[in-house]
Amino acid sequence: MANEASLRLAFFVGVFVLMASLALLSLRRRQTVPKTIRWSNNLLIVALDTALLRVAFPILAIGLAMAVEARGWGLFNVLDAPFWLAFVASFLLLDLAIYLQHVMFHLVPVFWRVHRMHHADLEIDVTTGLRFHPIEILLSMAIKLGMVVLLGPPAAAVLAFEIALNATSMFNHSNVWIPASVDRILRRFIVTPDMHRVHHSVHPEETDSNFGFNLPWWDWMFGTYRAQPRDGHLAMTIGLEQFRNRRDLWIDRMLLQPLQPLGTGTRFEPGNDQS
Repeated sequence: MANEASLRLAFFVGVFVLMASLALLSLRRRQTVPKTIRWSNNLLIVALDTALLRVAFPILAIGLAMAVEARGWGLFNVLDAPFWLAFVASFLLLDLAIYLQHVMFHLVPVFWRVHRMHHADLEIDVTTGLRFHPIEILLSMAIKLGMVVLLGPPAAAVLAFEIALNATSMFNHSNVWIPASVDRILRRFIVTPDMHRVHHSVHPEETDSNFGFNLPWWDWMFGTYRAQPRDGHLAMTIGLEQFRNRRDLWIDRMLLQPLQPLGTGTRFEPGNDQS
């Protein structure tokens, strides 16, 4: 665990470069918004999020897991569960918690105000998987820390989960073409780009589907799975009706989006049949 930060950084850079390179070789959707606008501002958000996490939380999930384990706190420490069982169960329960958090951020208006910045991207690629409002990043870390205290997971399980969550977010947001026959097999075990792209549709009923990041099983279990977008992957519109201006892709506008009205035509508009 001494090299935890270096290991996470290596996976982050490696997966980012891999998915960006594969998109150049095998593009899924043609993009019309210049990458110079989207990538520069999306990556600025990543830098800001990282800095704020370090300032706001003196200890992050992996460090807390080590402290909890040393003190014997949490479910798996109290039960003295075997390492393999605690590892597998911790990974699955952390993933379920992220799924439920994602659903909550869609269905509760105050959280949607923050989360919609992720959906307001006008294209979807590897940088979209890193584009989250700083408030959402802080809330997500607080929830994750609470789960670590509750579960008492092995630090190795938390490290594996953190790496997997970051890697799969970049993978399933990537603009990479995967043959349909391969996609059908992959999405039994992991959320694929075609599966998650539905979640970024402009249609609210599609936006409120396919919430998983790592594993697709929660969407199947809770009835939130949608196989394909109704307009097809090439013709579908990415983003939100409320934010269609390219100026909204700049970091200053992104940071202020939680202050904007919820907008008409959303699930939160009074009398809307999506509410």
